Amino acid sequence: MDFTFSPEQEQVRETIRRFCETEVAPLVREADETEKFPRELFPKWAELGLLGIRYPEADGGSGFDKVTDCIIREEMSYVGQAFASAWSAHTHLGIWPIWKAGTEEQKQRFFRPALQGRKIAGFGLSEPDGGSNIRAMITKADKVDGGYLLNGAKLYITNAPIADFLMVAARTSPGLTPDAISLFIVELPNAGFDISALEKEGIRGSETGLIHISDAFVPDDCLLGAREGTYPVILASLSENRIGVSANCLGLARAALDQSLAFAKDRIVAGKPIIEYQAIAHKLADMAAEVEAVKWHVYYGAWRVDQGTLDSATASRVKLMASEAALRISEAAIRIHGGAGLMREYQVGRIHRDALVYVIGEGTAEIQRNIIARDLKD
Repeated sequence: MDFTFSPEQEQVRETIRRFCETEVAPLVREADETEKFPRELFPKWAELGLLGIRYPEADGGSGFDKVTDCIIREEMSYVGQAFASAWSAHTHLGIWPIWKAGTEEQKQRFFRPALQGRKIAGFGLSEPDGGSNIRAMITKADKVDGGYLLNGAKLYITNAPIADFLMVAARTSPGLTPDAISLFIVELPNAGFDISALEKEGIRGSETGLIHISDAFVPDDCLLGAREGTYPVILASLSENRIGVSANCLGLARAALDQSLAFAKDRIVAGKPIIEYQAIAHKLADMAAEVEAVKWHVYYGAWRVDQGTLDSATASRVKLMASEAALRISEAAIRIHGGAGLMREYQVGRIHRDALVYVIGEGTAEIQRNIIARDLKD
């Protein structure tokens, strides 16, 4: 296996790096403090082809592979994880199911406008009483004339306060079989959807919502794929996205390391830079080794996606390793900064808060361990 990036992939990395430095970095501090996402980024991402990076050109995308998708995620997260989260919720979870299983009419109505940055998407899966346990889902969809009535609640839904439509999972039958859970494309605003913005400690610049759903009517033509029982589409989407968020963790870890290196070279204590003290040098060495390990795990996982051989246990191993490493590395960065690490003048506090999200979000570390352990038993 050769994990050398192609010249085209390196060009994509350089393009997204320049864009993030000029267009994204100046917005990060304000977005973090106001907890408001700058919506103008979506048409700019579309102009660069970043919203469709993962999709075939025949479907309106840019035609790149998962490795390239992870390069973009890594570079975005290096500068501003909250913006990478909004991008990911839109480009993958929000529209990947439509591309994978939607009708042609649904693709024209929702998928293509989302690729063009004209509509913002999100994915309503997690619930107040279910957490990472999809099968504990309570939100239900009852068949009525011309469509369905949805009732329930969704929690921690990225992009919900700013979305034009949400992919929403609901029970269409009470059983625990794969055909019991279906996906609906819900256009917003919807009279039955009451969306409240949440205040967060991490990824503050990415708007997140609590949704109360009360007799929300969704027409038949917004049932994904015009069929009930799309639970397998949810599982496939989550497995691939766990590789993606692992690339987010890589970007966070790299940023924490680079911020720490720069600080350790500049900070003078007792007449010499603190990088010359063994305790600091060893901590930086451990951080660098972990960043390199995360890199290889992430791009191995992306390669498996591109080979069509990714399984849920592999996705969970990559996500578990990358998220917990990012948390350790970002905490070490704060320790290296000392008191400065607690000041908002420096970025490592925000990076650590953002890294905390991924030992919980996209499936908790405990859920990843459950999936890995189950695979070991088989």
